[in-house]
Amino acid sequence: MKTLRHQTSLIAGAAAIALTLGGCGLGGDGGGTSKSVDAGSVDPTALKGVSLAVGSKEFDEQLLLGQLTIQMLKAAGANISDKTNIQGSTATRNALKSGKTDVYWDYNGTGWINYLGHDKPIQDPVEQFNAVKAEDLKKNGLVWGAPAPFNNTYAFATTEEFAAKNNIKTHSDMAAYVNSNDASVCVESEFAGRPDGYPGFAKTYDMKVKGKTKKLGTGVIYTQIDKGGCDFGEVFTTDGRIAALGLKPLDDDKKFFPLYNGAVVLREETDTKFPAILEVLKPLSDKLTTETMAELNAKVSAEGLPPAKVAGDFLKSEGFIK
Repeated sequence: MKTLRHQTSLIAGAAAIALTLGGCGLGGDGGGTSKSVDAGSVDPTALKGVSLAVGSKEFDEQLLLGQLTIQMLKAAGANISDKTNIQGSTATRNALKSGKTDVYWDYNGTGWINYLGHDKPIQDPVEQFNAVKAEDLKKNGLVWGAPAPFNNTYAFATTEEFAAKNNIKTHSDMAAYVNSNDASVCVESEFAGRPDGYPGFAKTYDMKVKGKTKKLGTGVIYTQIDKGGCDFGEVFTTDGRIAALGLKPLDDDKKFFPLYNGAVVLREETDTKFPAILEVLKPLSDKLTTETMAELNAKVSAEGLPPAKVAGDFLKSEGFIK
């Protein structure tokens, strides 16, 4: 989630499909908004007549979260403008702060490190989220809703076969292998230079990376791991291509990477005026585990289904909408 952490697309693309990147600005129609949504368990009067603009970043997971939000709020009676598919974390957050959008999903690790400027993450998930929530409200007047269970953080992965053959289960195992073998490690360019990215990871795990690192686009890394072009590669833990390609994320046994739980973010004045927004979206947030997000992301990234359809099917299956 990363030219600020999730800016450079973490879940876009597909195992056999090209990356799905949107245009610049407040693109709109990120994945095809459903034109009509019938109410199920969602109170159809909770936001009746309220006009709201929903934003999102430009990669698949964010487009999906945007469509889930749009359909839930529509089911609650709101009039929705689809402002999803904004290029980059900074632009997406600024759209909210400036009033161009009213609600979007972000990640607490992104908030803590990139927006609020902290160097070290807090590993306790409750403490980390509460710290982001309190500081962003005080400094920027932004409200973070209840965090979802899913954690879309960084990890390194290899193939299931490679891991089994070499008995590699953790990042420490990876570092030991890289240090004693002619191995290749693939990372995206932005991640390669971040102190909370590859340099910090290598230092924490005492891994020698000189001459063993390849810089690739995020979408390419997954397929290159699968094809053997990279022994290890940087991935994101809710990416649907992990399961689709049979990759194995390694355990971050030294707890280097921050937590990136997703949460709805809106301006304080919006929350004060329309508290039903977070009330309507909390039951959805509660359902979004890491496993669920990976499955939903796979339908978009690996199967090529429109985010709006995946969102609608999920909300119907969970009884939120009819």
